[in-house]
Amino acid sequence: MRTYMAKPNAVERKWYVIDAAGQRVGRLASEIANILRGKYKPEFTPHVDTGDFVVVINADKVVFSGDKLYTKIYRHHSGYPGGLKEARAIDVLQKHPERVLYNAVKGMLPHNSLGRKQLTKLKIYAGPEHPHQAQQPIPWEFKKNLL
Repeated sequence: MRTYMAKPNAVERKWYVIDAAGQRVGRLASEIANILRGKYKPEFTPHVDTGDFVVVINADKVVFSGDKLYTKIYRHHSGYPGGLKEARAIDVLQKHPERVLYNAVKGMLPHNSLGRKQLTKLKIYAGPEHPHQAQQPIPWEFKKNLL
């Protein structure tokens, strides 16, 4: 018996649309990361990008559990002395709601060139509209309730 290894040029990609309204950030991000990696497919191969495209709408309506909305801090350093920038989750959610979900998904993907390639298949929009109607995205059905 030989183990099946997916070929990069033989992977069939689909487009999925996810409505993030009322969903918790962490649970939604883990579900999105599994779709981007293709872990739900039987032909999943760890070293090949077998994942699908994901379009997330209503990213401005995600919720945090507990007190994270006010206590979670996003940090970024420019690399220069004194270049640390900090922002609370509520401020980031108001100014750039896409970044909250983007950073959560980015942390759940592999931290190498394959993970960066998989992250390019993620499209996040703050409102209910998106420009990917031509790809005919399929609504993603969650296997379990994320709330």
